[in-house]
Amino acid sequence: MIAQTAHLAIGTGDGDYFTNSWDTLHNTFFEEAGGTGVMTKVGTLVEGALQGYLVDKASYDAGVTDLAMLKDPEIAKRFDADGDGTADLAGCVPGWGCERVIEHELTEYGLRDTVTHNQGEYNAIIADTIARQKNGEPIRYFTWTPYWVSGALVPGRDVEWLSVPYTSLPDGGTGNTEFDGKNLGFAVDNLRIIARNDFLEANPAAAKLFEVAKIDINDISAENKLIADGGNTPEAIDKHVADWIAAHQADYDGWLAAARDAAK
Repeated sequence: MIAQTAHLAIGTGDGDYFTNSWDTLHNTFFEEAGGTGVMTKVGTLVEGALQGYLVDKASYDAGVTDLAMLKDPEIAKRFDADGDGTADLAGCVPGWGCERVIEHELTEYGLRDTVTHNQGEYNAIIADTIARQKNGEPIRYFTWTPYWVSGALVPGRDVEWLSVPYTSLPDGGTGNTEFDGKNLGFAVDNLRIIARNDFLEANPAAAKLFEVAKIDINDISAENKLIADGGNTPEAIDKHVADWIAAHQADYDGWLAAARDAAK
């Protein structure tokens, strides 16, 4: 589900909860959908989610280390995949939230004349990007963690994160954008569960479960990679879930116990 639509659904009562609300990135969606008067951010399901821009390692090692370097038309042309003279950026689907940051930064860093933000079905766009990297071509793309892409294009081995000149987020947004000594241009984020206030009041067990459940970010990326590699049937995904629970049985049992106690 598109993140903006999901927040609106919770705000209007078409849904009860959504488990993939990025605390900083989606806060505007949260506020626009009614904010704390309608819903609550409960717990922190995933910590340390990253977003940003990456290039192939050969380009990085050759000196393309900062997004603003794409202002130079000659550098931008190295990443031109369709022959229009501008650098192609495999970007973000409208409605996800990341597209607002990218569009803001393209203007803020003066990249409108040299960079094309390619938007559409992300998995199709990134598949073409991965194919070009395998063929030894320069690539530049946006991605996030947790997701399977960083298992196919491994930072530090196949690609590298780009830095940005300084932090500038849309709507006056703030947040820590530093990771591993680089300014990635996106806030290092946490994934929260948002739920309607009336749902939480009526379902104390669910409220407690949302509060205590936590999943390691690397486990989500690994499961996404299983799906991308063909394990995408309902049966396969059910097995992913069962295997994860078996590997984290004590934590899982503890969450359920806490939830049951809250319902007493």
